[in-house]
Amino acid sequence: MVSKALFASLTPFRWIRQPNINLKSPLSAEICLQICHYHSSSLQQQSASEKSESGVTDSKDTSIDPVASSNKNEKDVVTTDPSNNSIFIQDRVKIIRLERGIAHVQLSRPDKLNSLDIPMFEAIADAAARLREENKLRAVIISGEGRAFCTGLDAKSVVISGPSKALNALLERPSAYGGNDGLGNLAQDVCYLWRQIPVPVIAAIHGMCFGGGLQIALGADMRYCTPDCKLSIMESRWGLIPDMGASVTLRELVRIDVAKELTMTGRIISGVEAEKIGLVTRCVEDPMEEALKVAEEIAERSPDSVASTKELFQSTWVADEDACLRTETDLQMKLIGTWNQIAASGRQFGAKLPYYHGRK
Repeated sequence: MVSKALFASLTPFRWIRQPNINLKSPLSAEICLQICHYHSSSLQQQSASEKSESGVTDSKDTSIDPVASSNKNEKDVVTTDPSNNSIFIQDRVKIIRLERGIAHVQLSRPDKLNSLDIPMFEAIADAAARLREENKLRAVIISGEGRAFCTGLDAKSVVISGPSKALNALLERPSAYGGNDGLGNLAQDVCYLWRQIPVPVIAAIHGMCFGGGLQIALGADMRYCTPDCKLSIMESRWGLIPDMGASVTLRELVRIDVAKELTMTGRIISGVEAEKIGLVTRCVEDPMEEALKVAEEIAERSPDSVASTKELFQSTWVADEDACLRTETDLQMKLIGTWNQIAASGRQFGAKLPYYHGRK
């Protein structure tokens, strides 16, 4: 819950309750900034448990300007490490190459519990866009470094970097990462772009997974988490709604009453309850180990079959029956007689034929 000190610091500002406040205006932006400075000392005194439950991570005034970071050259924001075949995007997200065409995407801002500032949003979307174009990719695993998967928006960092700039960077549609057919803004693309990668994307969740962090996990095809993991759709605590793709992903996983309850209350649930209601695929003691095991198993299947399976269910899960049946036939006809379909069949008879990894 939000600390009493933080709540007390906000109550004198009666404008917060007014419905006609425009947070994009320079005056409101300045008020936000003043409030942020006003209660910064209170934030610094919060206990670690309060920070975790509130979903807000304290941040120093060193956040990268969203406009400046967007205009950086790639060589300024991406570093490579040949020793482990990895790249580091904006000092926020690592893409580590594993064996058998598996990529490990690691949210790497552990001192801030992998909370989302503007560079983190950009780095996650950049990672998804890069992987979407790779022909030999077989699976993606997303995890968080340190004590948490991701604790959601780094509110203080966004305010300090400039509320108007931040809102424009997050909400401008389409974002720079969605490609020619992009649908979402930057806030949505950090979740939605994983659905456009034609390989399984698996989230390995531990510690805390709050707000935007949970929506990122919901963008994956499968989610494995620890039993004691804490999860929450936390936006209602800030008077907001989940606007990072949850309206697409939640309807595929839980009943509408469950989605409403979780969203309206902002309640924190355990990994055990998340499994029970269908929010995560399975509870395991070591999510990363489980994710790698499943990824390796899927990598043994035809890449065309796997890609078509993902497309089939995502395009038909909430469609009418006619669209579902037609899509099944259309996708099946594209697979029958292809090299990878023949190779998959041959493997059932002991013939270890290689798969072709080019995109259809």
